[in-house]
Amino acid sequence: MSSLVIIPVAGRIGAEITGVRLSGELPAETVQEIRAALLRHKVIFFRGQEHLDEQSQVDFAALLGPLTGAHPTVPALNDGSPILDLDYSNGQKVDRWHTDVTFVDRPPLASVLRAVVVPPAGGDTLWANTVAAYDHLPPQLAELIDGLRAVHTNQFDYARVATSDNPERTREYAEVFASTTFETEHPIVRVHPETGERSILLGDFAKRIVGLPGDVSASVIRLIQEQVTQVENTVRWRWSPGDVAIWDNRATQHRVVHDFGQQSRRLHRVTVAGDVPVGTDGRPSEVLSGDASAYSPIVTVTPVAA
Repeated sequence: MSSLVIIPVAGRIGAEITGVRLSGELPAETVQEIRAALLRHKVIFFRGQEHLDEQSQVDFAALLGPLTGAHPTVPALNDGSPILDLDYSNGQKVDRWHTDVTFVDRPPLASVLRAVVVPPAGGDTLWANTVAAYDHLPPQLAELIDGLRAVHTNQFDYARVATSDNPERTREYAEVFASTTFETEHPIVRVHPETGERSILLGDFAKRIVGLPGDVSASVIRLIQEQVTQVENTVRWRWSPGDVAIWDNRATQHRVVHDFGQQSRRLHRVTVAGDVPVGTDGRPSEVLSGDASAYSPIVTVTPVAA
């Protein structure tokens, strides 16, 4: 009998799981239960995991699938480590809704994020369920976006640098982030490879819709993003040190609530490799620029119904 207790924390997304001590030595049955909860709830949370360190976080994440590098362009915590050190204590803002690393043709399957240092108040993270967002679209709008594709890029919007809390540090980060250009054309609606659900694939890395004039493209992206981030589709997590969050990157967007000023906020992220998105027409994403093979393998997953 399972010892896991799964408690939803919002109506359309998110669940807290208790009764498990995360490690790289979990039984296969427990890992399977965690994966099933992830597919159902899109983001899952574990409190009280202070025993985890860098290596044991990596070992646990590897149970969910092959790991990627830390990031296609941003250096890892240590040489050869798959850990991306997310330290927001320097005034840098990452406060836009996004799905991780969509500028490559193989966005991650999932991420495992562990809180190392968090402010006493503020610094929460929000997630949005992009499957629920699609399911609640007006049918006419859903039909329209089923056939659209968008170009995603890691090229930084330098107009945002001047408005950051630390423009010099943000500019330095932007230069590293965009040091190698990646651009990929993705379907705006992808078919989830495990559940068969339709999910909206946009977020802050999506810059333009193929075949539409710039002003129309921007308006359509804004319209769809407003649907994704409606509060009914979201969950908000208040971090404590040792908390772990895992999200299905194929079915969510997320963002930091940057209300903590210069207070320390540091989290470590390990990423599970994903597949190439496929649209409702069966057409996969297409690389326009950049080679992500050094960052991540391409995985193949088995549909739940199979």
